[in-house]
Amino acid sequence: MEYQGKCVFNGIAIGRIAIYDKGDGAVKQTTITDTAAEVARFESAKEEAKSQLAKLYEKALVEVGEVNAAILEVHQMMLDDLDYIESITNMIESQKVNAEYAVSCTGENFAEMFASMDDDYMKARAADVKDISTRVIGVLTGRGNGGINSDEPVILLADDLAPSETVQLDKSKVLGFVTRFGSSNSHTAILARTMNIPALSSVDFPSDCNGKMGIVDGNKGILIIDPPMSVIDEYHKKFDEQQAQRKLLQELKDKEDITLDGKTIHLYANIGGVGDVASVLENGATGIGLFRSEFLYLESSTYPSEEEQFKAYKTVAENMAGKKVVIRTLDIGADKQVDYFDLAKEENPAMGYRAIRICLDRVHVFKTQLRALYRASYYGNISIMFPMIISEKEVIRIKEIIAEVKSELKAEGVPYKDCEIGIMIETPAAVMLAEELGKYVDFFSVGTNDLTQYTLAIDRQNAALDNIYDSHHPALMKMLQMIVDGGHKSGCWVGICGELGADTTLTSEFLKMGFDELSVSPSMVLKVRAKIRETDVSKL
Repeated sequence: MEYQGKCVFNGIAIGRIAIYDKGDGAVKQTTITDTAAEVARFESAKEEAKSQLAKLYEKALVEVGEVNAAILEVHQMMLDDLDYIESITNMIESQKVNAEYAVSCTGENFAEMFASMDDDYMKARAADVKDISTRVIGVLTGRGNGGINSDEPVILLADDLAPSETVQLDKSKVLGFVTRFGSSNSHTAILARTMNIPALSSVDFPSDCNGKMGIVDGNKGILIIDPPMSVIDEYHKKFDEQQAQRKLLQELKDKEDITLDGKTIHLYANIGGVGDVASVLENGATGIGLFRSEFLYLESSTYPSEEEQFKAYKTVAENMAGKKVVIRTLDIGADKQVDYFDLAKEENPAMGYRAIRICLDRVHVFKTQLRALYRASYYGNISIMFPMIISEKEVIRIKEIIAEVKSELKAEGVPYKDCEIGIMIETPAAVMLAEELGKYVDFFSVGTNDLTQYTLAIDRQNAALDNIYDSHHPALMKMLQMIVDGGHKSGCWVGICGELGADTTLTSEFLKMGFDELSVSPSMVLKVRAKIRETDVSKL
């Protein structure tokens, strides 16, 4: 049987299916007489759960980086939440129930409360409170916290996986991920991309498939359960071809990005966090063309401090060992909402209060990030770019704030380096003003995702318009040429960091247009490199 889903990471996996064991079977209610002893038992289990999370945090730092590990620190803090603790202890004392039952009921109650909230960030906390409750119950019952019950590598199926669950998995036993829920920005998805394994989400798989043979086709977005031998043989051939292709591409890892006629282009990678740097290096990208700094904010329950941001930027800069790292400043708003920003609901958020508009309005937030960025610049080769620009006035104001930050750091004796600064060209206004804007900055990076939707007046989140959404539209191609021409006239280098940069059907066209840089997902670097090296621009 085939089950359709959304592709999180492409590729093919073949193996036995294992449904993730949450280790949270039904908790029975029992009556206790010594409530003080039961409360003490709960407190002891809570402290043991915190100790487990602390160890997992250290493990996560190595495997997925500081930003993605931070959620485990949040879970430790949630275990100390007074409302959570008081609800459990009150239930034990007033109802004379066992600690497991009190934790289970409180976890469910809190999760329902979070899930019913309008804010997406708070809804996400429902999964977190369930996760910590399951961990405490696991300590109380001696059942542990679930995992993979198999001696061989498996295709792992789950409703969804909490951050702590993904961290404690034995990665050598995972052939692929399939989840009912989750998204391309979930921790499971981040882990799948980092591990370079096929992954699907939004798959409504049956609950009775544990132990059956399965196939994950990340290219088509399908899960096949209990396939006939002929299909298994067919996919084994596809898998062998995939591995051969990867091996062939790996031979390009340390090759130059130069065309047949000698034109050099910088091929960089896009990342969402510190943990993605390993994939950048593994795939041989010569730099990072887009570090989406908003993930620091999306994964935090409050404004990330200057020190937290500094550590993340510094780590990436150091790990890239002098290679260029282009960090985009905060791009919150539209489809990326953060509760603690307290943004008002908007009729058309894609065109609303977002990105640089928030930064120039909330200057204290902006300056905190800029201070962290300039401090980190001392440890590597950092460039800074600003999203959603529509006017010269905005760039002038940005440069004034940068001057203030540099003056403050100098007065405090804090070391920093001057950084290249650039802007994202993702609005038609910026396209039309490319030559004028280029006089203020060192580079342009084209955000093709937003530029396409604004140019075509099509909401890219609206599935009903997929049939007319055309990223190859001739109007967009003309705009790309205008951006290159305008930037070069002003002395800027010009790149693409949107999804279109990885479209190998357009690579030769981008080279012909004169783009200096392409930044793509790490997994696409070698495919784009192969295309660059087989292109002769002089014959286009």
